[in-house]
Amino acid sequence: MDRLDDLALFLRVLDQGSISAAARSLGLSVAVASQRLKRLERGLGVRLLQRTTRRLHPTPEGRLLAEQGRALVEDLDALTTDLRQSAASVSGTLRMTMSAAFGRQYISPLLPEFLARYPKLRLFAHLSDELVDVVGAGFDLAIRIGALSDSSLVARRLASNRRLLCASPDYLRRHGRPRTPAELAGHECVLLSGRDGRQDVWRLVDRRGREHAVRVQGRFETTLGELVRDAALAGQGIALHSLWHVHEDLAAGRLEAVLPDYALPESGIWAVTPQRRLVPPRVRAFVDFLAERFGEVPPWERAHPPRRTAGPAPRTARSRTRR
Repeated sequence: MDRLDDLALFLRVLDQGSISAAARSLGLSVAVASQRLKRLERGLGVRLLQRTTRRLHPTPEGRLLAEQGRALVEDLDALTTDLRQSAASVSGTLRMTMSAAFGRQYISPLLPEFLARYPKLRLFAHLSDELVDVVGAGFDLAIRIGALSDSSLVARRLASNRRLLCASPDYLRRHGRPRTPAELAGHECVLLSGRDGRQDVWRLVDRRGREHAVRVQGRFETTLGELVRDAALAGQGIALHSLWHVHEDLAAGRLEAVLPDYALPESGIWAVTPQRRLVPPRVRAFVDFLAERFGEVPPWERAHPPRRTAGPAPRTARSRTRR
């Protein structure tokens, strides 16, 4: 930036006609201005100004630098002005990534309202169930569901991610309803595979706070949560699902809760951002907007308030909630 500042000073000298006038307009002493001009000439290895008794004149090299360098300085001035304005207002492009299902179901309906609130803002939304490198891919924000592991990111909890077991009425009529967690081992279960591998050990907590870990099995396995839901609706087995994804199916009777007196460890729904000393206003505005719209009790919890269990939750459940 020193060289660009020195170039701007050189252009100011040509416009003002003297070093002293240029120095005054920039709040510099004549001595400092002269030293910076000499530094620019030394760095370029050419003389830029020809000094006469009355006025400074550019050398041929100085004229060439002025012709090609003025656009560079003007572009830099315009860029810094835009950056200062964007730092004080919600503008620019907000780049975010999120789960495909959650993004379509809960974020997408909110975006028109958010864009109407901030007319200078542009959005780029990347929806995928793959875990994206937020920093490496250049995203401002990620909406993540579950336990967090990347300590280089800053997370704000937006809502709880309560989970439950569910199955279709047809499956339960054909195969019966399990009465204890141990009976799950004899049922057809729909399995989800993610970045941590196959999720085939289900941990349930009874009303006394005791954990029951059961290894389950089934013929249907997928990496996509929507396919887990579709398989459960089609009567393919018992599924472990987030309440936000299936609460409408539960309310309509298309799915029924299985072992409702047992709780599964909760995790969270998070707004995750890169660590920055200055968070862009567009990021703060969107995170605050989501927190405002979800509220203390998010919409998927309002129709299905959690059952309270007696006794403390196990350590794994508490640590996942805090993270």
